[in-house]
Amino acid sequence: MSRIGNKPITVPEGVEVKVDGQNITVKGPKGTLAREIHKNMKVNLEGNVLTVVRPDDEPSNKSLHGLTRTLINNMIEGTLHGYERKLEVNGVGYRAQKQGNKLVLTLGYSHPVEMEAPEGITFDVPSANEIIVKGMDKELVGQTAAVIRTKRPPEVYRGKGIKYAEEVIRRKEGKAGKK
Repeated sequence: MSRIGNKPITVPEGVEVKVDGQNITVKGPKGTLAREIHKNMKVNLEGNVLTVVRPDDEPSNKSLHGLTRTLINNMIEGTLHGYERKLEVNGVGYRAQKQGNKLVLTLGYSHPVEMEAPEGITFDVPSANEIIVKGMDKELVGQTAAVIRTKRPPEVYRGKGIKYAEEVIRRKEGKAGKK
């Protein structure tokens, strides 16, 4: 009995969902997202209610059941509201700038690190040490934020680097002096 997979998804007004076999297309105010779901899962659309049905109680189908429902729900939420991920740049001389649709990061390397925004993603830089990654595809927003973070992950001794806004870095004490 899947608690998540059995929940029906109510399609809000302004969002249009098309189910074509294993292909699902969601069109909303922010744009259109499409995804192909696993061949074992079946999606039923009745009026404005979506339900995901699994063929049997095999463990692999049980896990796919909740996953499929969540992916479809994320598509609907993304086309309606969109997603964003906030990053913080910490360190002396570390900063972020936006140039067109590029993100230019100064992270203590001998050169600035430039990142092109993938299609469907926008960067917002409200201050020199804050980056907001926005988009309607939750998976792509998270992946892009993770790639930015890998350019200079936070280090535990001084706390320098790029971290998620909600992330807590546990600080370590440095070397102890001789007595």
